Amino acid sequence: MSLSIGIVGLPNVGKSTLFSALTEKKAEASNYPFCTIDPNVGVVKVPDERLDNLARLSASKNIIPTTIEFVDIAGLVKGAHQGEGLGNQFLHNIRECDAICEVVRDFEDTNIIHVNGKTDPKSDKETIATELLMADLSTVEKRLARVSREAKSNDKDLLKQKALFEKLFAGLNDGIPARKIEYTDDEKELIKELGLLTLKPIIYIVNINEKSKIRSGEWDGEIMHLNIKQEADIAGLNKVEQKEFIEELGLEQSGLDKLIKSAYKLLELVTFLTTGPEETRAWTVRSGARAPQAAGVIHTDFEKGFIRVEVIEWNKLLEFGSEPTAREKGFIRTEGKDYIIKDGDVCHFLFSK
Repeated sequence: MSLSIGIVGLPNVGKSTLFSALTEKKAEASNYPFCTIDPNVGVVKVPDERLDNLARLSASKNIIPTTIEFVDIAGLVKGAHQGEGLGNQFLHNIRECDAICEVVRDFEDTNIIHVNGKTDPKSDKETIATELLMADLSTVEKRLARVSREAKSNDKDLLKQKALFEKLFAGLNDGIPARKIEYTDDEKELIKELGLLTLKPIIYIVNINEKSKIRSGEWDGEIMHLNIKQEADIAGLNKVEQKEFIEELGLEQSGLDKLIKSAYKLLELVTFLTTGPEETRAWTVRSGARAPQAAGVIHTDFEKGFIRVEVIEWNKLLEFGSEPTAREKGFIRTEGKDYIIKDGDVCHFLFSK
């Protein structure tokens, strides 16, 4: 499953530094064949302490984490929705991503000029929000005009579309991003094809330094405060030095690891695990996926011939120390095709050939 987070923001806010730091944590290419990555895309490992523990239990030869993609998108400028700067390319690149990671600058540095001449994170955030809203307004307005003409036939489906686009247009025109508007289940399906930018889930990274005064406020997404330069310095160290540095800062993990995990959660993903002598591996499915779909992530034949899945929670498996003991104690369950995969499930799929 290839899902991506687009890193966006104004010029000189720390986007490329963040991307470079993240790609220090890139996945080993040998574990992911047939994967040609453009220079502005990084495949990043999702930190998961469960893998090491399960690998020790199974004496696994290999450990393979799950991954997500981060895309470094060119800096946006005011007027992007009208084609200013690299506006059209910028908006196209965001449409190709599944979620947005917006970097906002909240540090002073006379050597790094702010595009607007002053540091104002709220203003920067509003600039980008406006550009995305205006681009979506244009998309919805065009679609509404077309559907309004076609709906004169009183076709029920077209009338539903017209009502949805009218609601969308009114909300966007009032400055409400599409992700904050309520929809029926039918409308959720209809809206997918529009590729709206403000419908995408978002996480804000406020780039600070040691002199920053962290400003509070409620934005329309999760907010993380990161010293991106410091995170880049940590990412450039070897694993032992990273651990020592993070401990010196009094932290349990780096800010980048927190960001990667938050991005994974933002995409509404869950991880299930497989373990054995050959490998312990993390697999990704959408939240709410059923057992046959999860089996299909491993191999399409597993989904086609799915019979059942044997499941145990990862921590229970560690507690009992082996699969035979866990099975003897009755903690390995057998589930059918309607079972919804939970994060941390250790699975063994049975299928017919």
